[in-house]
Amino acid sequence: MDKERKLLRWVRLDNAAKIYPAARRKNWSNIYRQSATLRDEVDVLILKSALDLTVKRFPSIASRLRRGLFWFYLLQLESAPDIREEYSYPLTYMSNKEMKACAFRVIAYKNRIAVEFFHSLTDGHGALIFLKNLVAEYLEQKYGISIPFEHGIIDRKEEPRQEEIEDCFPKYAGPITISRKDTNAWHMYGETQKNGFLNLTCFKLPVKECLDLAHKYNATLTMFMSACMMMALVNLQKEKEPNILKQKRIKLLIPINLRNLFPSNTLRNFSMYTIPEIDPRLGEYTLQEICDVIKHKMGLEFTAKHMSRVIATNVSDEKNPLVRLIPLPIKNLVMKAIFNNVGEKKSCMDFSNIGKITLPEIMNDYVDRFDFILGVHATSPYNASMLSFKDTVYINFIRDIVDPELEKHFYKVLKELNLPVTVESNKNER
Repeated sequence: MDKERKLLRWVRLDNAAKIYPAARRKNWSNIYRQSATLRDEVDVLILKSALDLTVKRFPSIASRLRRGLFWFYLLQLESAPDIREEYSYPLTYMSNKEMKACAFRVIAYKNRIAVEFFHSLTDGHGALIFLKNLVAEYLEQKYGISIPFEHGIIDRKEEPRQEEIEDCFPKYAGPITISRKDTNAWHMYGETQKNGFLNLTCFKLPVKECLDLAHKYNATLTMFMSACMMMALVNLQKEKEPNILKQKRIKLLIPINLRNLFPSNTLRNFSMYTIPEIDPRLGEYTLQEICDVIKHKMGLEFTAKHMSRVIATNVSDEKNPLVRLIPLPIKNLVMKAIFNNVGEKKSCMDFSNIGKITLPEIMNDYVDRFDFILGVHATSPYNASMLSFKDTVYINFIRDIVDPELEKHFYKVLKELNLPVTVESNKNER
């Protein structure tokens, strides 16, 4: 067992994670947040005790980012970090110094436990497993309850499993690659917020009404809400550029959990994406038409065969012997240049849904809410994310510009559909 524990002390970055350290810049560190709001105020001392135990179970997530000769890698933490106090806004910049010490943060604020992750550590699925188990350990220690190992809750005292730290991209890469060629999308713009402040707006909607309406459009909840988002983007661009011939493609990046296609228990990054698009120059689109575009795009691409080709394309560069031997500083320059010229130009924004969150029944009495917040893009001002918990859908917008233009248009789309919606903003908490 000592030998196994030694093997878990460091891991190479998975295929998806390699771009993130290279693409970072002075005002952008690609971190995201997941949080749980509890019934009672958080006891920080008990949370620290729960974190001390939890980090030992997740060595690839509870890590620091280190620089090697040819690649970055993750080094397991020797001990848990301190619990942070909340800042005036979420997802503050994570510096190189901070990442070298610990590439995630645990933040306590009133009833809320939040964890902010550098994206090289894990994707939304792995982050949710970590958060669920941190909250479960906290509840067991505080209230003396026993929580069963189900719905993502695992034994925090057992040794980490090798399958949980596996890089699954090379394993499921197909025999042939696919072209990366794609068109650019319209990008939003506006007056940048001073002092780096990030504006957070949360839309809360009832699950049942949203699902009922989605089914009327013959769509899943993800497809339907993505269509509403694309309609809001269409209307915003039309407001800013009335000349239809000068308008650009509306494209939404929707992440896909590959664990739904390939057998995997990894807690590292194992997600890809699809980018449905519409061209406003072709004329007006109804919401049904946009739903159909998204449905057909996801149906075409959300298959094991298609995704194996996308994975193969990404993995092929990593397998190249010449690429392997290039020193890390040169690799970083090349990857950053590729990211700057390609990475975020192919979509207006991300819209990530981590789906319906379920907990062991006993935890539902202590947990009132979950939230998922992406960071803004490096070169565009918006991102949005979504989840559902109990009877509520939570959609979080984040932006680094002053005016909530997209939120206004999204709200208008929802109201025209007669969906009851409640809106919260961190501007009200300042």
